[in-house]
Amino acid sequence: MMGDFVVEGPSPVPHGFGLDKTLVSIGYFATMKVRLDAGRDFSVGDVAGAPKVVIVSRSVANRVWPGQDAIGKRVSMETDHPGSDSWMTVIGVVNDVVQDRSMEKHATMYFPIQQSDWDFILGHMTYVVRTSADATTARAMRAVLRDVDPTVPAQQLMSMDDALMDVAAEPVFQTRLLSVFAAIALLLAAIGTYGVLAYDVAERTREIALRMALGATPANVVAMVMRRTILLAASGAAVGLFGALALTGVLTKSLYDVTPNDPATMLVVVLTIVGVALLAGFAPARRASRVHVLTAFLAD
Repeated sequence: MMGDFVVEGPSPVPHGFGLDKTLVSIGYFATMKVRLDAGRDFSVGDVAGAPKVVIVSRSVANRVWPGQDAIGKRVSMETDHPGSDSWMTVIGVVNDVVQDRSMEKHATMYFPIQQSDWDFILGHMTYVVRTSADATTARAMRAVLRDVDPTVPAQQLMSMDDALMDVAAEPVFQTRLLSVFAAIALLLAAIGTYGVLAYDVAERTREIALRMALGATPANVVAMVMRRTILLAASGAAVGLFGALALTGVLTKSLYDVTPNDPATMLVVVLTIVGVALLAGFAPARRASRVHVLTAFLAD
C-alpha cells in the first residue's frame, strides 16, 4: 500500500511525504539481499500481542529524523487520532530499493506479517525463495503449496532474473538501441576525422616535403598533423559537450541511478572521442612523415 503516517514527538512528517507500506516475513531482507543499515531484523518474537515494531528505509529515516537515530522512534498509521495500541517502534533501518515498475527507490516502511491485521493484503502475497537448485525449485514449491492447501494453485512461478527483465525490457531495449546509434556515430566521427586529415595531408604534400627538405624531422611532421587532429577533436568534443548538456534531459526516463549530465560519464565520453580521433589521425600523420621531396614535386 501507499499512504500517510504520523510520528510521535516534535518531529513532524514532511508535508506531502508518502511512502510504501509493505508486509514481509522473517528472513525477507536476507533472502532479497536488502542491507540492514542499523538496528535489527524482525524476529520470532514479533508476533500478535507483542509490542508492535516496524523497519524503515534509509530515506524515511533521513527525511523524518534528520541527524537523529531513527531506532526507538515510534510511528502510527492512524493519522487522525492514534490510539495507544497503534504505535509501532522503529527497530531497524534498511537501504532503499526499487519495488515496482517505476524503477525508482521509494521511501518504504516494512511491517512484520505476524503482527498484521490487513487481511485483504494477505490474499496477494508473493513468496520469494533463494536457492541454487533452479531445476527443482518450482516442483518443490508446488509440492509444499499442495501440502498446505491442494485447492489453491500456484498462479505464477518465475525466476528473479525473469521478473527483472519483465520490468526492465523496454529500458534495456532503448539502451541497446541508443548504444548502437552511439557506436555508429563514433565510427562516423572517426572516419570523418581520418578523411579530413588525409585530405589535409594530401593537399599539403609539397609543403611538408619542403619542410623536411629544410630540416624538419619525421617527428616534427607527425607532431604538426597530430596538433591539427587534437584541434579538430577538441573543437568537436566541445560542441558535442555543449549539445549534450542542453539536450540530455530527454534521456532522464531511460537512466537509472545516473543523472543526465553525470560528470564522470561526460568525461569518459569526451576522452573516448578524443582518443578515437587521435587514432584516426595517426595514419595520415605517419604518411606525412614519409613524404619525399622529389616524389612530391615529380607527382604532377
